[in-house]
Amino acid sequence: MRGDYDIITTAELHDLMKSDENIVVIDTMPYEASFKKAHVPTAKQFLFPIPEMTEWDDKETAGKTKDDFVKMLGDDKEKKIVVYCGFVKCTRSHNGALWAKKLGYKNVFRYPGGIYAWKGAGYEVSSVK
Repeated sequence: MRGDYDIITTAELHDLMKSDENIVVIDTMPYEASFKKAHVPTAKQFLFPIPEMTEWDDKETAGKTKDDFVKMLGDDKEKKIVVYCGFVKCTRSHNGALWAKKLGYKNVFRYPGGIYAWKGAGYEVSSVK
């Protein structure tokens, strides 16, 4: 728990998404290779690198800045934010959740199962045509 964020399971994320709660779901995988093909419904894409990102580097985030990330997350620092990547060993979601916490967001969750577990549970996925 190096990032001081919480963990959410596949079933918990599914239930949260069915609730009326306003949440932000962030997919940290590459757009063309992954997000475009399959992502959790309502997820927004923001690429993070695999190695732990201790300092913000716009090159590692495909040219997107901290301000771009904050804009995607929104102004409400209490809103639930769920960050995921491809599967359990992928650390992109760790970087996204870590940076959400560093930027002052309080209710940050990492979904370590990622899109692999989501699809494995038989839940609906979205794609970009």
